[in-house]
Amino acid sequence: MVAYQQNPRGHNHGSLTHTSCAQAHVHQCLDITGPAVPTPDGSHVHHSESWVLYEHGHSHYYKSISGPALPLPNGWHVHDWNFYTTVDVGHRHHVSGPDMPAQEI
Repeated sequence: MVAYQQNPRGHNHGSLTHTSCAQAHVHQCLDITGPAVPTPDGSHVHHSESWVLYEHGHSHYYKSISGPALPLPNGWHVHDWNFYTTVDVGHRHHVSGPDMPAQEI
């Protein structure tokens, strides 16, 4: 079990998206990030790693770091993701876009 220190920006994000199409299929990507990691510019990022859903007889692994926090007008924020999965069965998939909003802390 990984122990994280409590952080004043202690929160995470979820997301539900699909990968890009490769070899005539996509995978669903369900994700919950790790806690916020402060950056020198006063923002923060999140680490995430997991597997896309097992579909079409295989799965793909990914490990990524989000972009910095992007403020929303309601005081919440999102992060953009832009990464590729591992190559499995001769191909990989691209995942990009925002995660679900979280309250700014």
